Amino acid sequence: MQIQPQIVTIFGGSGFVGKYITQQMARAGWRVRVAVRRPQEAIHVKTLGGVGQVEPIQANIRDEESTRAAIAGADAVINCVGLLQESGAQNFEALHVQGAERIARLSAEAGVARLVHVSALGADAVADSVYASTKGKGEAAVLKAFPKAVILRPSVIFGTEDKFFNRFATLARYTLVIPVVGAGSLLQPVYVDDVAAAAVTAVLDHTAQGVYELGGPDKASLRELLDYMLEIIQRRRLVLNMPFFLGRIMGSIWDFTAKVSMGIFTNTILTADQVKQLAHDNVVADDARTLADLGVTATGMEAVLPEYLYPHRPYGQYAELTASADNLAGVRNSRSTTG
Repeated sequence: MQIQPQIVTIFGGSGFVGKYITQQMARAGWRVRVAVRRPQEAIHVKTLGGVGQVEPIQANIRDEESTRAAIAGADAVINCVGLLQESGAQNFEALHVQGAERIARLSAEAGVARLVHVSALGADAVADSVYASTKGKGEAAVLKAFPKAVILRPSVIFGTEDKFFNRFATLARYTLVIPVVGAGSLLQPVYVDDVAAAAVTAVLDHTAQGVYELGGPDKASLRELLDYMLEIIQRRRLVLNMPFFLGRIMGSIWDFTAKVSMGIFTNTILTADQVKQLAHDNVVADDARTLADLGVTATGMEAVLPEYLYPHRPYGQYAELTASADNLAGVRNSRSTTG
């Protein structure tokens, strides 16, 4: 008798983190449903597994019936849905709280064995940041509906398609000054593959439950991280630390512009809520359960960043070759001068 592979439904499985989780779950032999709002835009996830192993399906976690249908028959559910900026109906309350609660409640009703919820480091129901407070409220709602759920709280996530290092590296290509808010705040960047490995372990290991805080092996200030990024992309730029009051003003202006534009402009530059987040360190607590407790060894930035930030160098993939040519030309000029 042929044993049917187990099924996992991954909400947001076509996103930055979701793609890595999808791939690792497929490698573990599971059938993967990638639940997204627009399946036609997620066809690329099919290549993350064998033929027919990964399938994008339509589901909107703001909708009860499509969410229920996506969960039906699944052995495990992973929720990777999250927002960095609000846009219309896609807001923090609807996705981080109501959507998370809906997935957990319907998973419990369907008899799903394992639920993994990807939250964020700094999640706190009483935080002054709406992002952090809704993440905290969402965690509470998930654990109330599904007490044995696993909550993963990653710090800033880095990887090939990240919106952190890539964003600042792109900015460095076009400006001599990089303005930042909270340059002294500590961060603990975690590799996206490690976050995915933690999610997969949380599904496969039935002894794992509760909250885990995920951070890499390095803690550094935002300024130090940007200095390191500039070193990798071989560009000299001034990292200018803006005072928080100025950041709040700028964020509010961009927020207002996005609001009155009626959806034409989305504030991906700096929001007033992000300024509140940047006022706090984003590192793993000393007494928290971590990647190590899930059997995952954290990957350092130095092993990964140069592999995907090189296109931001002045000569891109030819940076080393150009430098060698310049050195050789310098040696030849020196010899001709002394000769």
